[in-house]
Amino acid sequence: MASDSLSTGFLTHLKLQQPKPKKERKSFSLGPNNGLNTHTNNGKPKAFSPSLCSSNKYSLVVTKFSSSAAETAVPPPVALGVGEIKEKCKKWLWKGQFSISYFISHPHEEEGKQESGSGSNSNPPLLLVHGFGASIPHWRRNIRTLAQNNTVYAIDLLGFGASDKPAGFSYTMETWAELILDFLDEIVQKPTVLVGNSVGSLACLIAASESSQSLVRGLVLLNCAGGMNNKAIVDDWRIKLLLPLLWLVDFLLKQQGIASFIFERVRQRESLRNILLSVYRNKESVDDELVEIIIEPTFDQGALDAFVSIVTGPPGPSPVKLIPKISLPVLVLWGNEDPFTPLDGPVGKYFSSLPAKLANISLFVLDGVGHCPHDDRPELVHEKLLPWLAHLPASLS
Repeated sequence: MASDSLSTGFLTHLKLQQPKPKKERKSFSLGPNNGLNTHTNNGKPKAFSPSLCSSNKYSLVVTKFSSSAAETAVPPPVALGVGEIKEKCKKWLWKGQFSISYFISHPHEEEGKQESGSGSNSNPPLLLVHGFGASIPHWRRNIRTLAQNNTVYAIDLLGFGASDKPAGFSYTMETWAELILDFLDEIVQKPTVLVGNSVGSLACLIAASESSQSLVRGLVLLNCAGGMNNKAIVDDWRIKLLLPLLWLVDFLLKQQGIASFIFERVRQRESLRNILLSVYRNKESVDDELVEIIIEPTFDQGALDAFVSIVTGPPGPSPVKLIPKISLPVLVLWGNEDPFTPLDGPVGKYFSSLPAKLANISLFVLDGVGHCPHDDRPELVHEKLLPWLAHLPASLS
């Protein structure tokens, strides 16, 4: 989940963007002679209307692969049980002192015929990186589908899930990026496609900007955050209005007694449920299991320190400074009803502009989807992600 959802939502449950009425889902792809085709729910191409070019909503949805790839049928996702995920999680000692929880699923291992040698091993492994407040089980609706053709890793960042939450630790985006790169180097040991949501996306982006192609093979960003917290997005008029409140939040959270009181209020089940309902657009996805995924790690020792450090800490590098360093293939998926990184905000506008400027970046806007597309509407994410993975070049030169 986004850090901003807890830094502002727990006080005001602020919604920066009101839900929009359901519309026919549309996407665009490059057709013959580079003409744009429009695709609707039934997958049939429609003539592209020039009038749509002037619409911000439609003109920003451009892909770099063929329409046939975009129309690939994807079966409905089958979620892994949270208990099953926990049982299979392993521990990795990072820097000789921090215990990091991770999960791995190989292609076809559920059928008892895990592939080795050729075949699936030619496909790059994937590393799933959660957002603020989430953990490995937040990918429960994606792992089984993605592991059909790729080895899938998922990790709990330091301070979250079942990973260590060291007392007094100063969390930064750069620390998480370093953790990701060390994990690739020590555990995965193959060029990997990084898949992140929210601040997890930003951590992946920082890692990719600092890595060699021997570690990172591609990048998938799901509603990428502009920073570790809202202080990064100072040029959004909505954030400017909230700056006094954000400064007050920072001040209050640095008072131990007040911070503890606020944290207790935030992690109440109904409070968390209300925050999640403001972030998700498919309300059926906000079930008891999701609430438990978010709330359980908050009772770990060090969880309060992590919460305070992340909400009050430095926002970290901006995507605007990182993207020019990236030559890898990048897929950007964006829920168009995200109240925390909205399409009409500075971060959303920036990513929306990229496909027209950079050939390595593909972008899809997902209609009727909130801040966590992979869990909100996993089938829409898989519909775009699986063909993109299938079309990755065999090697990068």
